[in-house]
This record gives sequence, structure tokens and C-alpha cells, in this order.
Amino acid sequence: MSSIKLIVGLANPGSQYQDTRHNAGAWYVEELARAYNIPFKVESKFHGLFAKGLIGSEEIKLLIPTTFMNVSGKAIQAVANFYKIAPEEILVAHDELDIDPGTLKLKKGGGHGGHNGLRDTISKLGNNKEFMRLRVGIGHPGHKSQVTGYVLSKPSPDDRNAINLAIDEAVRETPTLLNGDWDKAVHRLHSVKAGAQ
Repeated sequence: MSSIKLIVGLANPGSQYQDTRHNAGAWYVEELARAYNIPFKVESKFHGLFAKGLIGSEEIKLLIPTTFMNVSGKAIQAVANFYKIAPEEILVAHDELDIDPGTLKLKKGGGHGGHNGLRDTISKLGNNKEFMRLRVGIGHPGHKSQVTGYVLSKPSPDDRNAINLAIDEAVRETPTLLNGDWDKAVHRLHSVKAGAQ
């Protein structure tokens, strides 16, 4: 299992999007930075907020693109090229409609599932899909036509609480993941059911 060198949280920029469901990936990376006292700074050459620091014993780079979601790959590509980071060494955290708030899924590789941030990331990484993903459940509005409005609106207080609890768990398990203990991290994260009634 190749080690993770870069963790990315997908989001839309600007305060009007900060608390919307589409930014759930960035919530995880922000929480990770807070937990390990790794300060972000605006890095224009990386088109995003960038940080590096120690998580456990591993030096990790953190990135929250400040481009819009559908061009997230530009920031990821810039950091990967600059630091010579392979797609297999990248973990992308993103919101996931297909799982409930309070649940998480880790996966390696795969398609974009209609997620524009992932679609652009795959394309900018030379159509290499082998990066890892942390899928943060936000639930589904029930109908395809409602998805855009749903991901760009704020979750209910209960849903946000469930998402936050799941993110806390993901932050706790991140050192396990970075140590290369993928199976253990997957087992723990997939059993998280924060706020599930």
C-alpha cells in the first residue's frame, strides 16, 4: 500500500458555500488541520489553501482547492506536479450522496459517480483513477433533479451533527491510515454510524 502524501478536501470557495453539503470533504481537512495544529495559507500557485505538517510521524500536505468544485483537479494537479506526488499517494475527501449523513466510506480508485470534483481530478491526473477517496455521507434528496440544490444548501442541524461526528472519527483514524494500515482504518471507519437512529 503506497503511503499517502497529500490529503485534499473538495469544496466550493467563498463564505456562501462554506456550510453547504458539497463542502463536506473540506470540513474533514479543516478539522484534521485543527487537530494537528497545521496552519493553512493561501497558496496562489496551488490554487488553494495549502498546509504541511506532521500527523503522527508522517509529514503530510493538506489542500483545499479555492477553485470551484468542477475545476478542483487544477489545484490537485499543481501540488502533485510540484512535489512529485503520484495519484496513488493522494487521498481526496468529498461529499457522497449515496451514503447517509454520519457514515463514511474509504475506497481506492473507481469512477467519479457523477461528482464533478472527482471527474475533474481524474482528468487532471491524466485519467488516473487510482487515488484514494474518503466519502463523507450527506444523504440524497430523493430525486436526481433536486441534487444540485441539495448539495449547495446547508444540512439540517441533525444531519450536520451526524456529519461532524463522522468527521471526528475520520480525523481520529487518519494516523492509522497514514501508517499504511488500510484494512484497520477501513474496518473502523465503515463501522461508524454517527447519529444513526
